[in-house]
Amino acid sequence: MVVPHHPAGARLARHRLADELGEVVPPALLADLIAVLAELVGNAVRHARPLPGGVVRVAWRLRPSAEGPRIQLRVTDGGAGGGPRLRTASPDAADGRGLHIVAGLATRWGVERDGMGQRVWAEFDPTPSTRSDLVAAG
Repeated sequence: MVVPHHPAGARLARHRLADELGEVVPPALLADLIAVLAELVGNAVRHARPLPGGVVRVAWRLRPSAEGPRIQLRVTDGGAGGGPRLRTASPDAADGRGLHIVAGLATRWGVERDGMGQRVWAEFDPTPSTRSDLVAAG
């Protein structure tokens, strides 16, 4: 799908992802996917040039497996000078934590560049349906 190279593009992408995968993946995984997609689209809008037409391309691929779904998110933009990288943000910094969120939630992430721009991707391997790091409120 293509979304505008504008902050509203992240909202459109989140809603479409939730609509398409909401019945397919566990709620905790869906929340992680939405958070990572929002970060990747937000970073593309803030730090990269748009693709022709003033857009960002967003895609995801779901591959079922015996252990659960394997999912890859991809956000393609027109590229930026230095490319995405993890930064150290001070406690008072207003930004600089987004890729740490991506790295913490995704199994792995990376960047691919070609003559048209760059693609930032994040992959999620299957996880058990119960996570010991979450506590249910009752």
